[in-house]
Amino acid sequence: MLHINDAKRSLKVDVAISTEMQAAIDQWAMMFIDRAPWLDDTTQSLGLPAAIAGEIARLTTVELESSITGSARADYLQGEYERVLNELRSQVETAAAGGGLVFKPYVDGERIAVDCVPAWRFLPTAFNSRGEVTGAVFVEQVTKGKTYYTRMEHHQLTDDGYTIRNLAYSSLSQGTLGNPCSLAAVDEWADLEPELTIRYKDGTAPEGVLFAYFRLPFSNTVDPESPLGVSVYSRAVGLIREADRQYSRILWEYEGSELAIDASQGALQVSGPDGRPARLPPRSKRLFRELAIDQGQSGDLYKVFNPAIRDTSLFNGLDKLLKRIEFNCNLAYGTLSDPQAVDKTAEEIRSSKQRSYSAVCDVQRALQSALEHLIWVMDFYASLYKLAPMGEYEVSFSWGDGVLQDTDKEYMRRKELVDSGYLSPEKLLAWYFGISEDEAKAFMPAASPPLFGEE
Repeated sequence: MLHINDAKRSLKVDVAISTEMQAAIDQWAMMFIDRAPWLDDTTQSLGLPAAIAGEIARLTTVELESSITGSARADYLQGEYERVLNELRSQVETAAAGGGLVFKPYVDGERIAVDCVPAWRFLPTAFNSRGEVTGAVFVEQVTKGKTYYTRMEHHQLTDDGYTIRNLAYSSLSQGTLGNPCSLAAVDEWADLEPELTIRYKDGTAPEGVLFAYFRLPFSNTVDPESPLGVSVYSRAVGLIREADRQYSRILWEYEGSELAIDASQGALQVSGPDGRPARLPPRSKRLFRELAIDQGQSGDLYKVFNPAIRDTSLFNGLDKLLKRIEFNCNLAYGTLSDPQAVDKTAEEIRSSKQRSYSAVCDVQRALQSALEHLIWVMDFYASLYKLAPMGEYEVSFSWGDGVLQDTDKEYMRRKELVDSGYLSPEKLLAWYFGISEDEAKAFMPAASPPLFGEE
């Protein structure tokens, strides 16, 4: 996790993030990796934060198709962009957990690699009047032996140019910044410039920052003045905590209700043929429990412990919590809760799916904007380092609508329109296979010749 004071002291810059916002990001990150502050020996995790972020990421990227075309420059960018798309779903999942993510390209030989920086390794330092990030600090840490090396990379866009500064530190403790050291102390950082200012030939600064910030498009209820995004489960933190506790009660109910036989002390130790005490096999120790109980002369030496399990009411309580979490996280009912227990009308179910669909569409628009800026930065670096010939390019995006639409039902609905003569067959084929109507016509069989005697 980042420490605001370290960035202020080492780089001598103001950090445009409140302590409340930083604490919230840290908590979302710890929840994402199943280390929430309320988890302990008696409270187990249901894994809800990662499941919620993963579902939002899946719905966002499940049908995404994007490409760069138009020139030799476009072909080069497409090759680098393809690597980003291959890992995009997992990166969107990380962004959903932390409220945002930064795509930070850099030149690696003849390639343009992209570092994906989660919210907990990114500190904004400046914003413009539109709420766009114009300055940021990125933190990277590597370990060599017992030494922790931390690099702070500061980006700042001004009217005079685009400045990138790199500072390195070494420490024997992971949680402290330590003392300044050379960038050459880490092989991966040896070729980095301590400070670099980028300008056009006419002395003007680039049109935008050389990184792309993907912000989750939800209102910030932690710090309304902050332009940073919030986690998809930011409004369900308390509910997730209670769900974990309820789940732990269910586990304890099953464990506490486990069949057992309580026996009087000494009743389980009988003498064997050799006169030595004969003890139970290891697997039977879980069933038999020796207790210091006295039943008198007429009482039984053994007593069966087999209480009824009260799991129904506990599961009902957990299911209600999961439904509230689904609502607060813009998920359709039945995503986390029991779909068989969704006591809703068809219209209410469709409404919940529509709510999820709308939220996912907003996330897709925000992601598309970030990817478009990422491609612009990659194109900028390709020109700056002469990695590919100059040329125009076009970017296409197709997100699909499978989040809301049941493909099988929609196919039957359209086929009925074809059978009734209200829709042409080529339109059905074009929709089903995702091709043009002219291509669909080529798929259609030739008209059959008339039968004998027919006109």
